[in-house]
Amino acid sequence: MGEGGDLSSSGQKTGVKKFFAKESSPTRRVPTLCGTNYPLSILFIIVNEFCERFSFYGMKAVLTLYFLNYLHWDENLSTTVYHAFTSLCYFTPIIGAPIADAWLGKFNTIFWLSIVYVVGHVIKSVGAIPSVGSTEVHVALSMIGLIAIAFGTGGIKPCVSAFGGDQFAEEHAQERGKFFSIFYLSINAGSLISTFVTPVLRGDVQCFGTDCYALAFGVPAALMFFALIVFVCGSGMYKKYPPQGNILASVFKCIGFAIKNRWNHRSKQYPKREHWLDWASEKHSKKLITEVKMVTKVLFLYIPLPMFWALFDQQGSRWTLQATRMNADFGGFVIQPDQMQILNPLLILILIPIFDLGIYPLIKLCKINFKPIPKMTIGMILAALAFAVATVVEIKTNETNPVVPKTGESFLQVLNFANQEVTISSQGNSPVNQPVLNPEDFKDPEYLKLNITDTQEVHITRGGAHICSFPLTSKTAYSVLVEDTRCIHTKDPNEKPSNGQASVRFINLLNVNIDVGIGGKNVTAEPGKVSGEIQLKRGKIIAKSLTGNTEDYDIDLGLLDFGGAYTAVLKSIDNVNKVIEAIKIEDVAANSFHVAWQVPQYFLMSAGEVMFSVTGLEFSYSQAPTSMKSVLQAGWLLTVAFGNVIVLIVAQAGSLEQWAEFILFGALLVAVSIIFSIMGYFYVPVNPDDLKDEDENEEENKKKIPDFYEMSQDFNIEEKKTKI
Repeated sequence: MGEGGDLSSSGQKTGVKKFFAKESSPTRRVPTLCGTNYPLSILFIIVNEFCERFSFYGMKAVLTLYFLNYLHWDENLSTTVYHAFTSLCYFTPIIGAPIADAWLGKFNTIFWLSIVYVVGHVIKSVGAIPSVGSTEVHVALSMIGLIAIAFGTGGIKPCVSAFGGDQFAEEHAQERGKFFSIFYLSINAGSLISTFVTPVLRGDVQCFGTDCYALAFGVPAALMFFALIVFVCGSGMYKKYPPQGNILASVFKCIGFAIKNRWNHRSKQYPKREHWLDWASEKHSKKLITEVKMVTKVLFLYIPLPMFWALFDQQGSRWTLQATRMNADFGGFVIQPDQMQILNPLLILILIPIFDLGIYPLIKLCKINFKPIPKMTIGMILAALAFAVATVVEIKTNETNPVVPKTGESFLQVLNFANQEVTISSQGNSPVNQPVLNPEDFKDPEYLKLNITDTQEVHITRGGAHICSFPLTSKTAYSVLVEDTRCIHTKDPNEKPSNGQASVRFINLLNVNIDVGIGGKNVTAEPGKVSGEIQLKRGKIIAKSLTGNTEDYDIDLGLLDFGGAYTAVLKSIDNVNKVIEAIKIEDVAANSFHVAWQVPQYFLMSAGEVMFSVTGLEFSYSQAPTSMKSVLQAGWLLTVAFGNVIVLIVAQAGSLEQWAEFILFGALLVAVSIIFSIMGYFYVPVNPDDLKDEDENEEENKKKIPDFYEMSQDFNIEEKKTKI
């Protein structure tokens, strides 16, 4: 998963305060792991990070379907709010870093914002309990919970990794580097496990008669609470440095003063300066101005980067919604649509060593200088190709959607249970003969396409004798069940059930009411009428029914598949075996395009992330002095935030078909990658170590210049008063 580093400064060596304890020195000896140079305290930090990432990604994995199926929002609104939440999570680190650096310190910032984090999870979980208030209450609780979670996760994001680094002494830099590798592994492990587990809790566990979103959100809440407890338990072992000042504020002040000063001296009478930041020299040091120049060069390169994240973060929204319209049966193992997101962290863990130990060294052997900016550009192209594949998958998926009648058309499915052939006639259409359905070798009848002006009558006759007439409306599909002396007609669905579920309704040809119960849902089929619709999960269904005699009977409906809409005709009762015989008709074809076809797009996107994100972070860090790395990390996180803003704007517009929207995003990223490569061509890399050398040379030069007082002693300079 795309994760950044820290925003706050590290490596300070001043006094420290224990949490809930008196002051102690950060240089004191702390327990180590098995006699190594690894402080025991890092175990608490790594476990804390694993649980926090589990809670965040676990909650986020089911969020889109929660909006769609629990709050009953449409796909565009669900996508919009999902990306607004993600964007807020990457804006809030800009708040957390200054709090840690200039006010509370890292430990206290993590502690207090973790409490906010836990409270947000609890509020979110309560909002997913159906019995708690109305829909408006659920929406309000969900939004309050998500905002608290965003401030919690964003606030601690820049602090935890830096706080872990603070636990190591300067002479243990190698151990610190290995710690960060383990830290990154804990992030991906938490993401990997939670992305698999929470969709199972949502889909395979039923509570309150539906998917158990309260449990799917409650378990991440419990993990976050456990993360807080673990973090506090290590309090006595931590090195806690006090706030040292916020470098972000210094950078903003420098830039702001340069702009203001340049504006105040915009007249031609003032000589131009080599760089616009040189206008800050009246107030800020030359060293700071030089460092800010280095940073702004890299930040300028960041301008096109949000487009990559606009595509990347749609794995949890548009791609998950795409998976709900596909067949997810892997030969007895059924995967939840939101579980497909597990492919990203899994592939990242596989692809990083493949690229680092295989692909990149092989390219180097070919004497190709594979620089960072070309790597990032190829990462963008791979992400665009992932959306090209997603477009093809979307088009193939749409082929299983029901055909909707056009203006001037109506579709009619005739279920002939009479004892002979029937004739369907309507003005402006040739008469059509429909044979008797054979229950022993039953096949779903094809829909008839009838030309309808607006609303007109359809007549059904048997052997010349009129059975029934009923109206058809343009742009609508109908089914009509025909018996010897009566017809039962009903309007048919023109779309698939939501979330990859199946739906079934019942036509009761018996003389008693039949109350049907399936998976905690109930519907009554009255004699000679069509029941309401029940939506349920895919599977082989044996429904329980209660006849007018209050006896339980079984109804074997067979397999109700992903996205299929069915009509079950209750035809006869077997009182001996307590079975109601039913004939199942498929009104809307089930999803036939397999979800495994999403694997290529996840592979391309994950490969793109390795080349873009990992390389981008390494390049950014190599181009800035040590004191400015937090500023670049802030800029990097903001590119993720702005990328999600792009998605919510496009989703809220909602004017394109989904496949066309995928093409739009892919084309935009290709265009942006071209712009980025041009910008990179003219970019001149810098070496921050040169700044250190300049500082050292400047100090040496100062030492070489003799002090004026010493010169006066050597040359015997005599002080005299002079009249002017």
